[in-house]
Amino acid sequence: ANLTGAKLTEAKLTGAKLSEADLSGAKIWRAKLSEADLSGAKLSKAILNGADLSGANLNKAILTGAKLREADLTGADLTGANLNKAKLYGAKLTEAKLNLAILNLADLTVADLSGAVLTLANLNKAFLNGAKLSKAILNGADLTGANLSEADLSGANLTGAKLSEAKV
Repeated sequence: ANLTGAKLTEAKLTGAKLSEADLSGAKIWRAKLSEADLSGAKLSKAILNGADLSGANLNKAILTGAKLREADLTGADLTGANLNKAKLYGAKLTEAKLNLAILNLADLTVADLSGAVLTLANLNKAFLNGAKLSKAILNGADLTGANLSEADLSGANLTGAKLSEAKV
């Protein structure tokens, strides 16, 4: 489905089947998308601030430059998703799956990634200032040049993670 630039503010799309949909530049503020299938969807520069994406399938979704400020992505599957330069300030990613996700230059300032799985994720130069990463799994993750100042890494697994030039 081509929904480029669509205005879906506060839309109730719980469980919606939107795999491979093009939602580039769509305005989806505070929408209810819990348990939605957005696998492979194009969400570049979409505005999803305050959206409920808990339990959503965003496997291999393209979210480059998307705005997800304070969005709820609890338990969401973002395996292989492209979140380059995405704005996730204060987002809730508790127990989300972010294996192989691309988060270069992503803003995850004060985001909650407690228990999230970020195995082999690319967080090159990502902003994780004050982020909660307690019990997160970051095995083999690339955190080169990432800003982790004041981040909570208690109980996090960083086996094989690349931390060169990271600010801790």
